[in-house]
Amino acid sequence: MRDIKLVEVRSEIAAGTRGASMGIDALKIASLDKKSDFFTQFDPINVPDANNYLWKGNNYPHAKYIDGVYQVLKNVYSTIESLRMEKKFPIVLAGDHSTAAGTIMGIKAADPDKRLGVIWIDAHADLHTPFTTPSGNMHGMPLAMVAQLDNIDCQVNEPSEETLIIWKKIKTIGGDFPKILPNDIVFITVRDTEAPEDHLIKNYGIKNFSTKEVRQKGIDQIAAEALETLKECDQIYISFDVDSLDSSISVGTGTPVPDGLTVQEAIELNVKLIQDRRVCCWEIVEVNPTLDSENLMAENAFEVLEATTKSLVDNF
Repeated sequence: MRDIKLVEVRSEIAAGTRGASMGIDALKIASLDKKSDFFTQFDPINVPDANNYLWKGNNYPHAKYIDGVYQVLKNVYSTIESLRMEKKFPIVLAGDHSTAAGTIMGIKAADPDKRLGVIWIDAHADLHTPFTTPSGNMHGMPLAMVAQLDNIDCQVNEPSEETLIIWKKIKTIGGDFPKILPNDIVFITVRDTEAPEDHLIKNYGIKNFSTKEVRQKGIDQIAAEALETLKECDQIYISFDVDSLDSSISVGTGTPVPDGLTVQEAIELNVKLIQDRRVCCWEIVEVNPTLDSENLMAENAFEVLEATTKSLVDNF
């Protein structure tokens, strides 16, 4: 049986809208509404955030609050590294998606000789850098952080020297080397990208299963192909951003996008993927109840969380 540990990361510093820090508590309210005992089964770890930086104002237009992002990534990294060293299976409940970089850094630090693959279920590629970002919001940068990409070929911004100093510090958390190879990323339902990200996806041949492809081939086939794409990887980390769901049902998230998954498709996909024995960590992010009504996003997200965890427990 997997030794599951819940990890709560209430960071929203890297998002473009406020409120993602409340997503974890919204999930807990959803569990109560569904009369579930999920949160009584696990003793959670609360990772310190750096949301207080939001009160200080932003001095880095091309990497907003990067000084605070660096702090919270170090906190997540050290927490996940410790859990993986103890052979725990982290289920991470997080606010903004930037903290996924800290999760990946921690997994890699605990097993530096193991090749790590990433299944990124999201509307966005999150491959931007301070050189390419159109918004400056760092929840669009975690995969570039861990793959140590700058994407200078597509540069449109001139980040300040101080920004680049902290950016380098972020990329070298856990060691000055790429924690993942770009072609060890598999995207599912990524559908809202900019040209610099498209350049990287094409250049590295990153596989992206569209929502249409998911429906044409079916969940089992997509899961099998995603896992086969990562056949050379010793470990797999799955990150589920709730904006992978269709915008008609994902109002309660910062960046909803049409043409996404249904809740049932998301449940079936995650339930299937987590059964692969190489999966060592699963994460759910970007629930923002301040943008929602009736806590609907959190209720849908909780269904995915509960079913995925049950699949993990039942199959090991």
